[in-house]
Amino acid sequence: MNWTKKDFEAYVLLYAAHCNHIEDIAEQKFIRTKVDEATFHRMHTEVVVDSDEENINKIQTFVADNNLTQEERDELLNNIKQVFFADGSVDILEKKGFSILKKIIS
Repeated sequence: MNWTKKDFEAYVLLYAAHCNHIEDIAEQKFIRTKVDEATFHRMHTEVVVDSDEENINKIQTFVADNNLTQEERDELLNNIKQVFFADGSVDILEKKGFSILKKIIS
């Protein structure tokens, strides 16, 4: 993996949007405020093609290999929450996804 921090952010946020298999337009709009279009599309393709296990492994690998500050971790977790709330509700799959991502990123 040769990701930048923006690639990683896009991947995590897109994974969050996709974790309940319903990617809402409001979720996509929020993510587009955080990353440019080229990164959005490149990472979107990767998230969708990868299995759930591959998604989690890539996120864990990036976190382990890169020295994210506590501020970066907190901001990412806040942005993940905003993705989940973008469509106005949080379902059980999103809650489970957040719990997993929080353990990996914290």
